Amino acid sequence: MSKPSSSPSATITDMDNEDYIEQATLAGGCFWCMEPPFDALDGVISTISGYAGGAEKNPNYEQVASGQTSHAEAIQISYDKRKLSYKQILDVYWRQVDPTTLNRQFADIGPHYRSAIFCHDEQQRQLAEQSKQQLQDSGVFATAIVTEIKLLISFYPAEDYHQNYYQTNPSRYKFYRHHSGRDQFLEKIWGEK
Repeated sequence: MSKPSSSPSATITDMDNEDYIEQATLAGGCFWCMEPPFDALDGVISTISGYAGGAEKNPNYEQVASGQTSHAEAIQISYDKRKLSYKQILDVYWRQVDPTTLNRQFADIGPHYRSAIFCHDEQQRQLAEQSKQQLQDSGVFATAIVTEIKLLISFYPAEDYHQNYYQTNPSRYKFYRHHSGRDQFLEKIWGEK
């Protein structure tokens, strides 16, 4: 598994506490839209946009976005487990995606935009399966939840210009996000933010 480089938001103090740092890798459509809700959580050290779930080594954006690989756009979250649990991360995750659509998230279509939870170990896999079942049983969604849950094999950070896109290109990000239909769907399901 490739190890992400620390983002500008990670501090020396954070990295000195490596015994307390865990990672979560999640796919939920456009990775630009997945970073902000996790960056806002107390205990998150960094989020990195990238590619996961495929067999191809060192994919680039053009390959993934055109469907030439089996990877999905994903984010990898590094967090302090003393402040934040994997279950809490999953709770936030479900409120960012449409888990009932296969190989699509909002305006983005194709398996590279699928919803997926890439688990770092068996404990994460069990927690993800439990969380998925709880959401299904809750009745929030009338149809089956199809989000993929599998063990992470590799994660490849995306190109620099994709990192923290919502901060470096706020106008383009807001335009894209609004027109993707993501917020409209999430507000319909979960209510106002």
